[in-house]
Amino acid sequence: MNILTHWLRSCLPGLPVDDRRLAEDLTLRGIAVEGEFPASCGGSLYEMDITTNRVDAMNHYGVAREAAAIYHLSLPPLALAAPLDYTRPGAGFPVRIEAQDLCGRFTARVIRGATIGSSSGIIAEYFAALGQKQILAPVDVTNFTWMAMGHPTHVFDLDKVEGGIVVRRARAGERLRLLDGSEKTLSSDDLVVADEVKALALAGVMGGWDSRVTEQTKNILVEAAWFDPVAIRSSSRRHGLHTDASHRFERGADFNAAPLASHLVARLVVQQSGGEVEGPLVDVVVPAIAARTAHRPAIRLELSQVRRILGKTASGEDAGPGITEEIVAQYLTALGCDLTRQAAGEYAVKLPSWRLDLEREIDLIEEVARVYGYNRFANTLPDFQGAVRELPHASQEAAIRQTLRALGYTEAISSTFVSAEEAEAFRSAELAGGVAGAVPMGNPLSAEAGMLRPSLAPGMATMLAHNLHRDVSDARLFELGTVFSGSTEAVKERMGLALGATGAARSAAHLYPVEDALFFEVKGAIEALLARFSNTSPAPSVRFDANHLPDWIEPGRGARAWFNGEIIAVFGELSAAQLQARKLRQPCVLASIDAQRLLASPLRQPVVAELSRFQPVERDFSFVFPDAVTWAAIEAALQGSVAQGAGPARDAAELRSVRPLEIFRDAKGKAVPLGSYSLLLRVVFQSSRNTLAEQEIALWTEWVVAQLQRLGGLQRA
Repeated sequence: MNILTHWLRSCLPGLPVDDRRLAEDLTLRGIAVEGEFPASCGGSLYEMDITTNRVDAMNHYGVAREAAAIYHLSLPPLALAAPLDYTRPGAGFPVRIEAQDLCGRFTARVIRGATIGSSSGIIAEYFAALGQKQILAPVDVTNFTWMAMGHPTHVFDLDKVEGGIVVRRARAGERLRLLDGSEKTLSSDDLVVADEVKALALAGVMGGWDSRVTEQTKNILVEAAWFDPVAIRSSSRRHGLHTDASHRFERGADFNAAPLASHLVARLVVQQSGGEVEGPLVDVVVPAIAARTAHRPAIRLELSQVRRILGKTASGEDAGPGITEEIVAQYLTALGCDLTRQAAGEYAVKLPSWRLDLEREIDLIEEVARVYGYNRFANTLPDFQGAVRELPHASQEAAIRQTLRALGYTEAISSTFVSAEEAEAFRSAELAGGVAGAVPMGNPLSAEAGMLRPSLAPGMATMLAHNLHRDVSDARLFELGTVFSGSTEAVKERMGLALGATGAARSAAHLYPVEDALFFEVKGAIEALLARFSNTSPAPSVRFDANHLPDWIEPGRGARAWFNGEIIAVFGELSAAQLQARKLRQPCVLASIDAQRLLASPLRQPVVAELSRFQPVERDFSFVFPDAVTWAAIEAALQGSVAQGAGPARDAAELRSVRPLEIFRDAKGKAVPLGSYSLLLRVVFQSSRNTLAEQEIALWTEWVVAQLQRLGGLQRA
């Protein structure tokens, strides 16, 4: 917003600094001046950047209050905001608030016999300097008022109002033509200012066309109110409108400012357009809302806490004594707080109605530091007692990241929000402890970001698509982050892990067809990751099946991973529907892993074994197995039996390793029967005591053959 220093100095006479120094001092205290330019009315024009929590400073009087606190000046009351006596008798205009949860205060005042024309005098002068468009005098007065004191107001053509004012929720399907000429269809969530027959304005956002003030207007109704910030924000976004009024009401207007704004508008309308004020100011207040805005409980403030948190002040090169009690009282009083001494160094602080951002003791301490100047504190470190403590799952998280980075995966971060469609398509109830349900956002940024993510998989799919659409055809990504389930009332959080791979496979494909290589590469990454964690179950620590896969995985192209008897991951190729929705032309393999269970599992401790000094011996075996026989069963039959003490040499396990070399299937069923596959595997024998003799190798070879035949294998010649 723009601020005129000429106007600012009229609010605060006696400012002791020039415009450049004023800009610097305001900026250092969080009321940022982004630019300074000459103004046609004299002085400077400030381009201000006011943070969203400081709606009280989005006007000239609010900035003047900040300057008064900085320079220890007394801020005079706002000019022309004193109560105005009426000259025409009347009972006051009737007002009824039906939506008392959305409108906490509504004031109304009648001016009769006005002659509408252009504004003149100080309003015209300041508007020209600010580049503000002039419309008609009463309308310009309302704009002048929010620029002066920050509170939006509105003027109606009184002769267009039927009966009294009713502040209510809109009726579903009710239509209203606004001042910008657009016609809106309202919902029951919208708040309107209406008369007894029709809606007159979209409350807190924009007035209506039919009740606007024109050059033919003779009688005026002045409105100043307080509306609920959430309701105004919802209506503003629902109808795609952002106005000066909604900007301020959305951020929390001053509950007590409505009568002052009404007095200011009434005085200026009479000055600019003539007429007489009829009857007293009507001021309807909802006590429940007044209690939580203008009449909040006092906050307890201890001087010892102020000194502990802020530390010592700096005086040249020497550290000063710190913030004194006089400084605390002076700054908080200047900002509008009312301090009542409770005991030595302890106050009860009543908060000003225009500072809804102040809620706790620490907020008051921050205000003292801000106005005093952060640059005026000594550079000291806070006292620290104790030691640095590692988070409970830090070693597990480090192991996950180290393992995946070593496998060539790059860590990425996606949005926490997803669309309702993605939340439904990628929900992972099995991997979230059986808790179903995606969590909707109460006030989403957009329809594409309306839900908290139930899985990291949709974000991973989006990141892979982002790379592919920018000609990065080979990508390996992982993300470790929070996923959400439950409901808005009871949100449950878990740690999730997602892997994503696309492009040429980086592993040899002699064990599977080329089109399957990427899938098995991701499967291998999952196995390598799970191998870092201990087996706490009597069952095999890791196994896979292809049952009950989610819809986002292409049928027949995915699997589930089991770890310690529980499902730990689902993975597979992204379905054709998901590829088409993201306009992808090459396969992408995704894995959704329940990292919460991994973090709760102990890491596998490395075991050091002495290397044998004797020659290893390799033997290859070629067998035909039914498709039902898995590699896990073959590996368990050989290495599992050895671990349990079975085999030709029970006192020393000479069988060191078993690994597949080649898998072959014959689609015609000639070389290998249909429903079977040929496996070439290599076994390594090595003794830690001596060089193996042929007789010992022969015994081991016979034992291996016997074990494989028990599984239903047929040895090939």
